[in-house]
Amino acid sequence: MGSVMADQDEDPLDSEQFIERDPTGRYGRYGELLGSGAVKKVYRAFDQEEGIEVAWNQVKLRNFCDDETMINRLYSEVRLLRNLKNKNIIALYHVWRDKEKNTLNFITEVCTSGNLREYRKKHKQVSMKALKKWSRQILKGLDYLHTHEPCVIHRDLNCSNVFINGNIGQVKIGDLGLAASVGKNHSAHSVLGTPEFMAPELYEENYTESIDIYSFGMCLLEMVTLELPYSECENIAKIYKKVTSGVRPEAMNKVKDPEVQAFIEKCLAQPRARPSASDLLKDPFFDGILDYDDENADDEDGVN
Repeated sequence: MGSVMADQDEDPLDSEQFIERDPTGRYGRYGELLGSGAVKKVYRAFDQEEGIEVAWNQVKLRNFCDDETMINRLYSEVRLLRNLKNKNIIALYHVWRDKEKNTLNFITEVCTSGNLREYRKKHKQVSMKALKKWSRQILKGLDYLHTHEPCVIHRDLNCSNVFINGNIGQVKIGDLGLAASVGKNHSAHSVLGTPEFMAPELYEENYTESIDIYSFGMCLLEMVTLELPYSECENIAKIYKKVTSGVRPEAMNKVKDPEVQAFIEKCLAQPRARPSASDLLKDPFFDGILDYDDENADDEDGVN
């Protein structure tokens, strides 16, 4: 336990701020909760070695009792994240299982402004140009996941799983808890996700990475209208009925710009007609749009 103790020259007041430390003593967790979902809680934490704030994701394994399938799925999320290196995907730094507390913990990158849903609610006056910049970065992240070997399907893309560094307009996809790494045939067979954002074929348990494009379309719809798709439905059964019948959410009627409406419709098309992330990035919708990564590519490329 020695590595977890505070160093002699460390301010004791600082060390008391940490509720918990990782086994190496490098990462300290604060009490502040950044977010919580069905499976995990996310706390503000600190990487003492790099001097940066990070997110401490904690999963209470007792919630799954003897459900080895679920525990294995959580481990596969973490293994998956470790292999993903992209500017538009939240990075994973460290992972361990705490046998005493029966928790699975992993340290990830943190975005200063939280998730896109909350950020958009906070800043209601946002230009279409800015929304396109965010959208482009989400698509770049999806393109990376979908062309990864093996292909990775997120399966639960929505505005609460996309994070933003608001000071620089940089957007990253996170929370790959339901991501499926699929083989050569690019199809997966389990029903998971957020109903309002789920493609119809996802309910049929036979789908490809194009379900993420459908979800992206719903994300863009939410970004534009500030309304959760299908908020007119009282329950999941009604959402399911509309989605599987191809009935669009009422929020679509609030999209006044025909170019934006047409672009969202492309994303919501039937699976075979749905474009890939790569196709969408080449769409005239993004003509003349440079996002954070484009504007800073020269700086990074010019280092050598």
